[in-house]
Amino acid sequence: MKRRKFTPEFKAQIVLEVLTSVKSNAEACRDYQLQPQVLGRWKTHLLEQAATLFASDHELSGSASRVAELERLVGRLTMELEIAKKVSTYFNSALSRNGR
Repeated sequence: MKRRKFTPEFKAQIVLEVLTSVKSNAEACRDYQLQPQVLGRWKTHLLEQAATLFASDHELSGSASRVAELERLVGRLTMELEIAKKVSTYFNSALSRNGR
């Protein structure tokens, strides 16, 4: 049996119908042909993530700036590693030419 896929918008709509008492759990499951466990997971997920919906842009930009800072660090370390590899190759070839 093929699994059905639901959009986030659809899931939110169904959960909001239940939470606002437009429909009961049983009505929503029957009307949309859902298993009660599926609807329960959707409700739990929405309620767990609800606080992040109201996070300020400042909080979100703080994590974005941290990611940007870490990306810059990774870039710098990558460049340093490439330089170290080239220097190592240069010294190894210079030593082998001198007979060592």
